[in-house]
Amino acid sequence: MKEKIHPKYSEVTVVCACGNKFKTRSTVKEIKVDICSECHPFFTGKQKLVDTAGRVERFKRKYEKILKQESGS
Repeated sequence: MKEKIHPKYSEVTVVCACGNKFKTRSTVKEIKVDICSECHPFFTGKQKLVDTAGRVERFKRKYEKILKQESGS
């Protein structure tokens, strides 16, 4: 390998939005992530659906009307 062309590879702390911290090695100085293995639904087994705009309810209402019209015709 050529000398003086590779970035410095050092130990850094990764900080998640949930507050979890762990160490890894990287070329960047700090890493901030939105989700980690401590808060991800796949690893925790907890499903958290956030429907702040009511999209699911609007979808259900819209397609209930369509299904009623099709069955009544």
